Amino acid sequence: MPSAIGVRRRLVAGTRRLQVSALPIAQCAVAAGVAWFVANDVVGHVAPFFAPIAAVISLGVSLGSRLRRVAELVVGVSLGVLVGDLLISVIGSGAWQITLVVALAMAVAVFTDGATLLVAQAGASAVLVATLLPPGGAGGFDRCIDALVGGTVGLLVAAVLPADPVGPVRRQARALLDELAAVLVRTAEAMRKRDPAAASAALARARASQPLIDELRGALRGGHEVTRFSPLLRPRRRELARFAELAERADYAMRNARVLVRRTYTALCDDEPAASQLADVLSELAGAVRILTAQLGRDGNRELAREPVLDVVRHARALARTVTPGPSEAVIVAQARSIALDLLQATGMSRSEALAAMRGEGNGEGNGG
Repeated sequence: MPSAIGVRRRLVAGTRRLQVSALPIAQCAVAAGVAWFVANDVVGHVAPFFAPIAAVISLGVSLGSRLRRVAELVVGVSLGVLVGDLLISVIGSGAWQITLVVALAMAVAVFTDGATLLVAQAGASAVLVATLLPPGGAGGFDRCIDALVGGTVGLLVAAVLPADPVGPVRRQARALLDELAAVLVRTAEAMRKRDPAAASAALARARASQPLIDELRGALRGGHEVTRFSPLLRPRRRELARFAELAERADYAMRNARVLVRRTYTALCDDEPAASQLADVLSELAGAVRILTAQLGRDGNRELAREPVLDVVRHARALARTVTPGPSEAVIVAQARSIALDLLQATGMSRSEALAAMRGEGNGEGNGG
């Protein structure tokens, strides 16, 4: 029997999911109702069930290629209805007829384009025609019109009730930066404990981060699509552009982190010496990543993360002056500096500005290594 704490956690998690999905749910509900009204009351079609279906599918929960989805939807419905009408009017309706109709409709869809939504919708439309529409009854063309009405209504609702284009991007950016910080922390711990197994686990975690990068880029594509559909949200494009730059820098930083962890793992396996201060530099770098993550709020100032990153660079430079680095240590320091460069650019600095800041130009520091 679940505990009270477990039930409470599930309720909190469910509430959060509802909060995140509230607007997409509202969009789908409104679009379905309006699509039915237009197809039934304005156009005059009887039982236009394809209209609300098309509206909901065209909206979806994820964004990225709505216009293509609407086109696939309309073409899929057309193929399914056409094949269904032609065959059912001749062979009648039944189990084997449905099998044949669905197979032929999906085969035609695969041959025509092969898009997942088009093929699925062709099969679903063929099933509906075979089971709900009377054999030989008119309505194939009407169903295509209903699909077009639903898809168009879905796009209009997306423009009138737009989703937040930046919120999903911000959440994915935070998740990626949190993972970067976690990788650096675990690498520092492995270095302190001289534990190759812990370094191997950190390396596996760094290598498993690619889906987070892909999800961030997908959220960016969706955000840009929202701003294209909704004129009211076009001013948010500048913010999305800043997140696009952050996504690129975070991607590079994670790649550099993979090299860093792999070298750490190799050094530990080969029992190479490592200065204890090097682990402190990695921990400090992880702290700088967390500060940047904390500044990703709606009104966050990413410039506040610059000084902590520069502190890491200064400490790494001081370490290089006091300790003669071995081969692996030199690689780890170089990768830490590369990550610092990526983070500075993620705060809005150009590459030349970031390099100048890392060299200490303009702040009284001497030339860095």
